[in-house]
Amino acid sequence: MTGRPQETEAAPYYQGYIQQVQGDDALAAMNAQLEEIMMLLGAIPEEKSLYRYAPEKWSIRQVLGHISDAERAFAFRLMHFARGFDAPVPGFDQEISAAGAESDRVSWSDLVEEFRWVRLSTIALVKNLPPEAWDRNGIASEKSFTVRSLAFIIPGHAAHHMKIVRERYV
Repeated sequence: MTGRPQETEAAPYYQGYIQQVQGDDALAAMNAQLEEIMMLLGAIPEEKSLYRYAPEKWSIRQVLGHISDAERAFAFRLMHFARGFDAPVPGFDQEISAAGAESDRVSWSDLVEEFRWVRLSTIALVKNLPPEAWDRNGIASEKSFTVRSLAFIIPGHAAHHMKIVRERYV
């Protein structure tokens, strides 16, 4: 693997996600995290998945839908930069995405399975990156990222939200 990203490889906001990931191997973190998350999600019953800890907060279904959509957005950025595209990538508004996903109307089991497939797709993408791709960079949401930083942001973002699920939802 390519090691941890330096602080200069992503905007300060994203450092909190990167710091959620232990070790120097983002791919290993993604694989281990998939098993951990699937165990936690599998323990949440369908009816509990609609729970909100406060009226204005997302339901557990919406949180999981957000994790999947954000992973898709980060993985697209990673792929875009890794393949050598230099055009900036537009921002990702989580509120627009969550509203458009309508996750509360999707069954819990379907959302869990969707996350699994999204993560497996991300793992396949990262696993097969050529060595020279890891240092490539680009602009997304008007911020600079390296491919390496995005590979750590993906599991870090999921870890951030799963911690909230554990603390406030289940």
